Amino acid sequence: MAENTFQKASITSEAAQRMIVAAEAKAREMGKPMCIAVCDGDGTLKAFSRMDGAPLLSVQIAQDKAFTSISFGMATHDWFEFVKNDPPLLHGIIKTDRLIVFGGGYPIMTVGQMIGGIGVGGGHYSDDMEVAKAGLEAL
Repeated sequence: MAENTFQKASITSEAAQRMIVAAEAKAREMGKPMCIAVCDGDGTLKAFSRMDGAPLLSVQIAQDKAFTSISFGMATHDWFEFVKNDPPLLHGIIKTDRLIVFGGGYPIMTVGQMIGGIGVGGGHYSDDMEVAKAGLEAL
């Protein structure tokens, strides 16, 4: 039966929490309360923080950014470049539930394997990207 299975690495709860702490520290340094989500490689939420004062809408956006990043293994900001000059794709795929096409979501990679995703929301997407990168650096 081994030929019908495969092994898949996944982010640990400890690593996910470490990423949250690092991302929160960066958001505090920037003076911008954020929502930060870390999911495993299957898109299941592993760790989450809504900092005091973070926008309510960003709770779901942060989770969707993490989910989007693992769905194709690419950062959320890369999606717009991918679809912007392809009208059928642009007008079709943007209606996909949970797809976010602006910055703040990154796949979490280790030793060439995707083990999860991080998503941040609460500021301009450029700020979200900066906070997410701080979380990634905690690995």
